[in-house]
Amino acid sequence: MADMDSLAEALKAISVSTELIDEELKPHMDTILNLLLEKKRGTAEQIASSGILPTLAQALRNKGSLVSQVTLLVAEMAREAAVREQCIEAGLVAALVPLLNSLDQDLLLHAGRAIGRICFDNTVQQIQLVHSGIIPRLMDIMHQYPENDPLVNVCLLALCNLADMDVAREALAEVAVADVLTVQLKRAPDAERRHLILEVLGSLGESDGLKLQFVEAGVPEALSEMIRGLQGDSDPHDLCSIKIASNLIVTLLLGDESMQKCFGEGTGTVYQDVLSWLQSSNTQLQLSGALAIANFARNDSNCVKMMELGVVPHLLDLLELHVDEGDVSVQHAALSALRNLAIPVSNKVRMLEDGVSLRIRTLLRSDMPPVQFKLLGTLRMMVDGQEEAATVLGKDGVLLARVMEWCEAKDHAGVRGEANRLLAALIRHSRSPDVIHSVIKADGVQHLISMATSEHVIMQNEALVALAIASAIDMEAVQEPFQSADLLCTLKKMLDDPVGAVEVKFSTLGLICSLANSSMMKEQMEALNLKDSLAKLSSHSSTKLASQAESVRAVLSESS
Repeated sequence: MADMDSLAEALKAISVSTELIDEELKPHMDTILNLLLEKKRGTAEQIASSGILPTLAQALRNKGSLVSQVTLLVAEMAREAAVREQCIEAGLVAALVPLLNSLDQDLLLHAGRAIGRICFDNTVQQIQLVHSGIIPRLMDIMHQYPENDPLVNVCLLALCNLADMDVAREALAEVAVADVLTVQLKRAPDAERRHLILEVLGSLGESDGLKLQFVEAGVPEALSEMIRGLQGDSDPHDLCSIKIASNLIVTLLLGDESMQKCFGEGTGTVYQDVLSWLQSSNTQLQLSGALAIANFARNDSNCVKMMELGVVPHLLDLLELHVDEGDVSVQHAALSALRNLAIPVSNKVRMLEDGVSLRIRTLLRSDMPPVQFKLLGTLRMMVDGQEEAATVLGKDGVLLARVMEWCEAKDHAGVRGEANRLLAALIRHSRSPDVIHSVIKADGVQHLISMATSEHVIMQNEALVALAIASAIDMEAVQEPFQSADLLCTLKKMLDDPVGAVEVKFSTLGLICSLANSSMMKEQMEALNLKDSLAKLSSHSSTKLASQAESVRAVLSESS
């Protein structure tokens, strides 16, 4: 009770003071500040409702001998969220901001804390702070006093609160934020500081404009160095730091220019560290390593270089490590990397020679749809334009049986689509009678016919071309499954579809022309009156399609 009485007396003395004489105000300020520091409940609210906040703002503007004490008082009072709006209305933020230009480090600390607390979670005030030029000032303070840990901490907290705002990122792009943060990351005294810096870096690293600045300032190297120093530790805080830092490196690699700088023709420190992550026992580093390799493999020259440097065996070892009861995310990422690496033609040949397709077959037993999806896409990329690879895989009964299962994956459209596309690719790129016979034996023709009616034009075309190749190579073998699936009726519907894509109709005509080599199929075309459908297409707005329709109609009219 005595404390509340002394508080009331101090507040009254300040509120009735007509002139702000420091010597007279000091004992009253001491009383209020002591009660705040003692965390007396209700103190902040009583101060705010007493009407002295404008007086405190004026005292700050006067910059007299009490300025540091008043700034600390405001900082302690602003711990209470309930009084922050009143602080803003009294002009305290506007009075505090100029104090950030002081050379007094204690005053900077108190002012930073006061501003940070008053403006916490207040977007309007935070935007005003950015417009007032607070970003460059925060950078200057950390640059001038890099070893004043409490002061640096206040600046980092402020950046953390501002970093998600576009206006703040634009301001940060104009200053050397990466240099300052890199210095602090290297001297971070504990996990708490480290996490705070990583949080700021992570938020800012999402900005395309800052990615390159970060890379040029050596942020990825600093992160890699930090990870190297923490590897092997089991402390949860250190493991958390490794996760955040490795994820951030992966994010920075999303920028094309920043990625290329980190790659450094395969000799860059970051790239070398990423390779070591693939062989780490830390699952998070394995995941980040595979994702990073997938990011590096975004252009042909990098892919060829990485192939030469031997990255593929590391990815395969990683996949085999996780094939049974392993981490799905790691498998998914490693397959993404392999798929990207398989895009250049020279890499496809090398991968085939190295037996990559056979090694990743071990993943066929996976029951995880994300892994199945990526595996199918990787195999499809590897056989693209590669006759030998398509022939080897297309005759693999175990592979085909699994692909047939996935062609019917009712709960995962992505897996179903990729399985069908791989099936078509095996025929299109092998052009092998043996593959066609294997697909027929595995009951794959029906899936290709269903694929021809897909909602995706690219899948329709791939299926129609595969069916045309199959019929051209061995009509006798495909005739029976074509009839069982009522293929000709399906093709007629596709020709008659008023909204069907021109390229799909063109591929359909190519298949019909191939099927016309069979007298039995030709008779069925007559029975279906397919010539009428062709006649209608002969006047199509696409002259190329119209001409092809007329040519096919002429073929059907021969000796009919």
